[in-house]
Amino acid sequence: MSRIGRKPIVIPAGVDVNIKGSDVSVKGPKGELSGVVNPLIEVTLDGSQLSVTRASDDKKSRSLHGLTRTLINNMVVGVSDGFSKELEIQGVGYRALKQGTDLVMNLGFSHQVIISETDEIKIDVPSPTRIVISGIDKQKVGQFAAEVRGKRPPEPYKGKGIRYAGEYVRRKEGKAGRAAG
Repeated sequence: MSRIGRKPIVIPAGVDVNIKGSDVSVKGPKGELSGVVNPLIEVTLDGSQLSVTRASDDKKSRSLHGLTRTLINNMVVGVSDGFSKELEIQGVGYRALKQGTDLVMNLGFSHQVIISETDEIKIDVPSPTRIVISGIDKQKVGQFAAEVRGKRPPEPYKGKGIRYAGEYVRRKEGKAGRAAG
């Protein structure tokens, strides 16, 4: 039995879960998310808990069991608390600011890099070197953060660029120089 799959999903107060066949929709204070569950997996609602079970023990069912439970749990957490990713900018002259709904970044290029926030993704810039990306869909928040980081990933020689908060960038030694002789 899947260790993750057999854990029940506790539904917090203020969150409604509707199960219609293979469709699961979750509605909460931050928004609404829905997803389709594979027919090999069964989702049942008992009071304030969701349980995810599988019909058989074949390889496909086993591999989908924990995945389905995690995806549904992410929907429940997303509509109740939300998800966020924090990015740090390092480098002389590298900075970000928010103008309206646009994230404007100076990243050492001859032009400014401008990224607009979407309906699902909100951008906050608490300081010129920190960017906070938040939303209710964990996958979309992570993808958007990866796209922002991809505009100037951290380089290994000086460590300049955009990195996730707490990310370790392995540094390399520069050229050794010519030996006198």
